[in-house]
Amino acid sequence: MGLIRESAAGLRIFGDELQPAEISRMLKCEPTQARVKGEVIKYPSGRERTITCGSWLLTAKSTEPEDLDGQIKWLMAKMTDDLMVWQALTSSYDVDMFCGAFMQSTNDGLSISPETMLALGSRGIEFDLDIYGPDDDSDGDV
Repeated sequence: MGLIRESAAGLRIFGDELQPAEISRMLKCEPTQARVKGEVIKYPSGRERTITCGSWLLTAKSTEPEDLDGQIKWLMAKMTDDLMVWQALTSSYDVDMFCGAFMQSTNDGLSISPETMLALGSRGIEFDLDIYGPDDDSDGDV
């Protein structure tokens, strides 16, 4: 089995009533990006978009080759380990660890350590993984 070419990971929290400053206070961490429901985003093209759901996101740097386990551990170390805080968050908001795995060939794999799985599970964080196949024209070669 080959190694996944690249990985990306981020903790996502969504909710209509989400207030980013409150989430940051609870987690003892500032987000990479945050939005409040109703906020209007203006693009350089002049197009506007109204945010339909509040969000708080903390992302790790993409790694090449894949190190999803290390990325998740890095993210978890940035935030509180107080399980009562996590229970309050997961009972009020949608919380997940959203990850992407970018394959190099058609039979690549990755592993997540028991410690990382326990950290996510004990906090009630859903693990969400998108797997992207190799480029069609690469024949598995990079």
